[in-house]
Amino acid sequence: MKLFVVLSCLLAGCLAQRPHPCSSPPLLSGALSVNEKLWATARYLYDALGRRIRLEEIGSYDNKTFTLDVLLLYREATMYEIFKHNNTCKKRPLKADFQPLGIPKTASLLGQSVLGSSSGPGEGLLVNTWIGDMPDKQGKFMSTVTEFGCIPITTLYHTDQFGWMMTNFFNNVIGISDPSQLNPPDFCPETEDSTEEPADFLSLFLTKH
Repeated sequence: MKLFVVLSCLLAGCLAQRPHPCSSPPLLSGALSVNEKLWATARYLYDALGRRIRLEEIGSYDNKTFTLDVLLLYREATMYEIFKHNNTCKKRPLKADFQPLGIPKTASLLGQSVLGSSSGPGEGLLVNTWIGDMPDKQGKFMSTVTEFGCIPITTLYHTDQFGWMMTNFFNNVIGISDPSQLNPPDFCPETEDSTEEPADFLSLFLTKH
């Protein structure tokens, strides 16, 4: 009985601690969905160590569906658009800086809540919601991550260029089962197409396909 009381006090103490900004695991895979002027869902691979992201996306815009497979290599400032059906690839410049998942130290805590139910063990997920400025004051964000593990749940962005965009993360797994998918396929060109405009992460979802 005494042990139960001690454990309960320790748990209550942990929950009472004020949340702090955090970094998500450096290697993640899973799925995400985007809701704005279009609808899209994508399988993602995230490598913060190598600053690489792979997105295999399917979506709908103006009642038309589209697919997109892109590899973002931030260290090389390069994006590859991959077409598996005919083994071709476009190489484009990538103008954005890599933004690691997690909560920056400059963010402010908006609140803590439980997704689901707090009535019983395993019925809910403790999450923290933060607000702050995007890098270089490009806009505002509101992000929700898990209290334990700093796993991304939802991020809401607002920029002058694109307006509001919400990204929801789900089926997250720590690690990447096939790291080779974060390397350009052999059929991708070594030189960039000079006619292509520089790309960034947000434009992948907000550009008309």
